Amino acid sequence: MDIPDGLAEEVLQRSDDPLASDRIAQNIVKPRLDIFRPAEPDGTAVIIAPGGGYRYCVVDKEGYELARFLRDRGTTVYVLFYRLPANGWANGNDVPLADAQRAVRLVRSRAKLERIDPARIAFAGFSAGGHVATSLMTRFDAGVYDPVDIADAAPARPDALVAIYPVVSMDSAIAHIGSRDRLIGTKPDAALTALHSPEQNVRADMPPLFLLHAEDDDVVPVANSMRLHQAAGETGTPVEAHYFAKGGHGFGLMKTAGLPVAIWPELLWNWMNAQQLL
Repeated sequence: MDIPDGLAEEVLQRSDDPLASDRIAQNIVKPRLDIFRPAEPDGTAVIIAPGGGYRYCVVDKEGYELARFLRDRGTTVYVLFYRLPANGWANGNDVPLADAQRAVRLVRSRAKLERIDPARIAFAGFSAGGHVATSLMTRFDAGVYDPVDIADAAPARPDALVAIYPVVSMDSAIAHIGSRDRLIGTKPDAALTALHSPEQNVRADMPPLFLLHAEDDDVVPVANSMRLHQAAGETGTPVEAHYFAKGGHGFGLMKTAGLPVAIWPELLWNWMNAQQLL
């Protein structure tokens, strides 16, 4: 893995409120997993890919907040800080997917050590991290990196997939343009656009899918989730989708006060239970 010249990771604090951290990690040099271990593991693992428009990874709002919620209920959680496609990496449009595949394989290969059931590994993503997640859902067996060690013999298919106000399509009619431009460039051809549009690559062996989106999202149109919902459903993939009238974009857990969407972590937990992950 050759590091692009001059790339240096940094973490910036965007919040002035000492009780509400809002950090971003940018220029990811080495992908990593931050682990949240419960006192008594329930056997389930969740890997979280934060959002950030493929410009950075949102540490707290779309990473650590959900990690703490799930850890406190017994789930082992990993927050993935993946490489960003516009940072000059070779094969840059596939580096987030490569890091997601590698994350699932590493977690699965360490299942016994971490007291995890290797058949109960979910992958969740927020916003652009939702594109990482849904790309993994449809391209979990794509050869996007060379094997590193024995862990890469493990399957990269997650057992459940969670997409929270996700970037999905690269179709310019509904795409989040910043994510699209950073991932596949400003003038991608039709084949590249289709390859990186998960709704166009659905398959019958995808894991069950949980979708969450606010209809008033003015950053990533709700049509991203709706298109994927329809396409996945046509394959027979079990899909649970929740669309809320209000919530906007990037609400995480802490920015839902007073709105019906505030119930979403409980909806997710109930769905995980229904999928026999817990």
